Amino acid sequence: MTKIHLALAGPLVGENADLYRILDAAANRAREGLRVLEDYARFSADDRHLTEILKSLRHRLAEALELLDDRALISCRDTRHDVGTSVHTRREATRESLADVVRASCKRVQEATRTLEEYGKLVSPEFAGAMGELRYAGYTIEKALLTTFEARDRLNECRLYVLVTQKLCPGGAGPVIRAALSAGAGAIQVREKHLSDRELVDWGRRVREWTAAAGAVYVMNDRPDLAVLTDADGVHVGQDELTVRDARRIVGPDRIVGVSTRDLDQARAAVLDGADYIGVGPVFPSATKSFETYTGLEFVRHVNAEITLPAFAIGGIDESNIAQVVAAGATRVAVSSAICGANDAAQVTRELLQQLTPSEPGG
Repeated sequence: MTKIHLALAGPLVGENADLYRILDAAANRAREGLRVLEDYARFSADDRHLTEILKSLRHRLAEALELLDDRALISCRDTRHDVGTSVHTRREATRESLADVVRASCKRVQEATRTLEEYGKLVSPEFAGAMGELRYAGYTIEKALLTTFEARDRLNECRLYVLVTQKLCPGGAGPVIRAALSAGAGAIQVREKHLSDRELVDWGRRVREWTAAAGAVYVMNDRPDLAVLTDADGVHVGQDELTVRDARRIVGPDRIVGVSTRDLDQARAAVLDGADYIGVGPVFPSATKSFETYTGLEFVRHVNAEITLPAFAIGGIDESNIAQVVAAGATRVAVSSAICGANDAAQVTRELLQQLTPSEPGG
């Protein structure tokens, strides 16, 4: 790229020097903020996907800053006489959690890129445009970082997710749900395609009572409107149903939105779209759904290596193959027929959870 000099605006004195001083300070804030966020994604979240995005944003910022004359930026810097270095607020001096650090750094990046965009208009439309794009990218990465942080905390104890369809439960869906909850299932999804809306609302409200008593998560499949009516914790959508964005508009910010993913691009998109968890599969042929292709264990491995948003491996998982899924890196699974069709739903739930529980060192 060609570096830009303020030839048309005159020498770097007076207002021109002030302009470059402002640009230099904002560039430093943006670089620092992105590095703080990248360090969180890399060392705390251990999230390769978000780390790569943040690293890319840092490189995009550096590339755009090459449009400016770096010698002019340095020459106009005057930290010793900067009145702002001694102006601090009590809020700036404390952080209560890693999430607070992330939130503050996201705002720092957004504010800095806004300054660079506005003052950059005096230098170059190309530079100002690049800063505008970075600012919008900053909003997206803030959403992804904080949603991932909060979802991991909210679903931390949720390892086994049971998808219940009444016709798959010979002994009755109610007894299956209550047995699974008593044995430690962390989430129940109501997955009914053939009930009327009135029947589904009535059923969902009963499931809400059972899950609330057990301290478990209750999710409605496909129907965000009925998720709200039955006071569900959230809704799950597929790639052919409502988007995460549209589901969120209905259920609001406090409810969970989960989405099925069948490849890595869909999983990455779900993170940026603000999903609270993803379904990863189908891993194996399933008794509940038919697919032309199966993602297999390789997809589970890829997601585990790259994404830390809560991810539930799904599709044909039962006691006979869950060890393979865990070996591929899965720490959470979603099952249906394995528990719905079991003679002893509680026992199968315990067996699956035992496979998902990390072994103690030396155990």
